[in-house]
Amino acid sequence: MKNRKALLIIDMQKGSFTSKTPRFDTEGVVRRMNELSRLFRRSEFPVIYIQHDGTGTGEFEKNTSEWELLDALTIEPTDVLIDKYANDVFYHSELQSKLEELNVTELLITGCATDFCVEATVQSALVKDYDITVVSDGHTTGERPHLAAKKVIEHYNWVWQNMIPTKGKIEVKSLEEIRNEMPTTGKAYFAPNR
Repeated sequence: MKNRKALLIIDMQKGSFTSKTPRFDTEGVVRRMNELSRLFRRSEFPVIYIQHDGTGTGEFEKNTSEWELLDALTIEPTDVLIDKYANDVFYHSELQSKLEELNVTELLITGCATDFCVEATVQSALVKDYDITVVSDGHTTGERPHLAAKKVIEHYNWVWQNMIPTKGKIEVKSLEEIRNEMPTTGKAYFAPNR
């Protein structure tokens, strides 16, 4: 079987998007995630939603409303749902075994929060030798005490662009750049919206 790509959508849960925890450009980020998801499904590549399971902590308790994914996300029955237990989505989760089962070697990473779960996952995937593309306009975070959310996102996009990869590679690309790289002949990796 050939190498496969997967789209990871991390922690886009109701409990992370409240009036007390506003996120930068939530509507735009969700719209871009939905478009990427459609493109992946059309190319028969997996879309994997990661949900923090905080069972026993009093937050993000499994099967509560704050644990649920945002209503605005388009989730299909073919999508994979995986629980995580720490910022790093690989930590004690089924993600690694699912990626191996699906023969995935390349990850496109999106989600919330840029400076916590997305960053920890990028670092973890990098040392596991995955080829990584962080979707530059596909992750979000909230305001921080000393830095605005938009600046946090810009900072981490810069960090990831300048990291030294292991055996894999790491790139940071916008949805538009990803769309523009679509092949014009043969079976396209991504297909335009129809």
